[in-house]
Amino acid sequence: MIRRLVSAVLVLALTGCGFHLRERVAIPTELSPLRVVSTDRYSPLAESIAQSVERAGLSVIREGGNGAVLDILAEQWGDTPISVDALGRSQEFSLRYAVIFELRDAAGNVVVPRQTIELARDYVSNPTNAIGAEGERETLAKELRREMAFSMLRRIEAVLKLGVVKPIQPVPAPTVTPNPADQTGQSGG
Repeated sequence: MIRRLVSAVLVLALTGCGFHLRERVAIPTELSPLRVVSTDRYSPLAESIAQSVERAGLSVIREGGNGAVLDILAEQWGDTPISVDALGRSQEFSLRYAVIFELRDAAGNVVVPRQTIELARDYVSNPTNAIGAEGERETLAKELRREMAFSMLRRIEAVLKLGVVKPIQPVPAPTVTPNPADQTGQSGG
């Protein structure tokens, strides 16, 4: 009885704070078949995205063929030192991963315009134990790749939910009107 009460309270608390499970990515079937193209022929990111799209129910073209194209234009990794020890050796790093991509339909029209997503994670690297640090960095890199694939698909889903891509309109310049108080102060000279 108490277990049921505690679990009911926990469920109510989680729903009250806004927590909810992440839904599956919903990619429109109009994009099927989809070809994922990358500058790196053996890109783990491209393969991860292709697998996610297949799990979402769309067909994926592995080589050649006509269909929508998710073009991964650039992938860039970077390690930035963020702290050093007393001897000046870097101990903490920020691992950054940036991807530039765009999505075109089968006719070659841009559906999702070129954009960049950047992710970063911090990790500690002990200069006296380089083997453990490389293992941690590789684990973070795999995690960032998986999160990047999900982020790209979520971004595509969000743009497609908005509908047709509209060109960015320039912001009009504000009109300036003179202040009447400034004009009245000038006449009494």
